[in-house]
Amino acid sequence: MKKHIQNSQKPSIVIGETDHQRLNKLALAAADRLHEVSDGLLIELERALVVADTSVPRNVVRMGSTVDYEADTGDGRTVTLVFPKDADISEGRISVLTPIGTALLGLSAGQTMGWSGRDDRRHKLTVLAVTQQHRAESEGLRSSETSRLLA
Repeated sequence: MKKHIQNSQKPSIVIGETDHQRLNKLALAAADRLHEVSDGLLIELERALVVADTSVPRNVVRMGSTVDYEADTGDGRTVTLVFPKDADISEGRISVLTPIGTALLGLSAGQTMGWSGRDDRRHKLTVLAVTQQHRAESEGLRSSETSRLLA
């Protein structure tokens, strides 16, 4: 089992109250099936600065954001951060319950974050730009739907 160590060198992250509540429920619901990823997400949620949804800066990665980032390999990618039920890697929609999805959460443009892949290899990414979708489109999750998120 991987040990998650709090790293003071991690960049600060910001998460809106609604995403924080929903992601906390998701991480707890996923704990039995995806223990390591769930733990990683819970650690990030714990260290995040939680603010009112309207106070999340537009350049911060939140659920539904489209993110341009560069990997430590020099490759650039554009992805949208989504809940597991909406994930489709061929469409560029990555789940927050993946190591890279968790790493992106709460970062702002210009920040760099290290993360471990499922193969335990260390990686690094830098957020280049963040585009927000309309909030109404990302409001589809309610607390009664938590179990469907894992489907």
